[in-house]
Amino acid sequence: MVGLGNPGPGYQNNRHNIGQMVVDELAKKFGVGFRSHKSGSLIAEYKMVGGSKIVLAKSTSFMNLSGNPVSKLLKFYSLDATRLIVIHDELDLEYSDIRAKFDGGHAGHNGLRDISAKVGTNYHRVRFGIGRPPGQLPVADFVLKDFSASERKELPSLIENACEKVAQLIES
Repeated sequence: MVGLGNPGPGYQNNRHNIGQMVVDELAKKFGVGFRSHKSGSLIAEYKMVGGSKIVLAKSTSFMNLSGNPVSKLLKFYSLDATRLIVIHDELDLEYSDIRAKFDGGHAGHNGLRDISAKVGTNYHRVRFGIGRPPGQLPVADFVLKDFSASERKELPSLIENACEKVAQLIES
């Protein structure tokens, strides 16, 4: 599971970092902590009943360069892309709409574009709707802004909903 975002505290609460927020919540639920990994990611491993392992990951590079760390993780764990779940922000969904999807294009999302270029498109996505920018605000400025006060009130329950989507994908 890879939560997309940008590194560093200055980006921590940005809309673009919702993937990492969801992965952080999953790590908290599993009771695991992150550590540096040679893939260029922070990872946390959780052993499920029965011995299967879930790997949570956050790239330490910027969003637009997510492909190499993801590719290295898949290679390290000897997995193909069909075992990958990417959690990311989605402009084309209204705020609070959370959907799972398998395969498809990047819809202009540069993190997905880079991952797809490195590993193909046959992976799962949990798309966290952030909506479109208001007025004439450029998309890049919008995704790099923190959630509004009213959005932040809803955020904990929405992150929980995203965690449930991830759990459904794991079960299937």
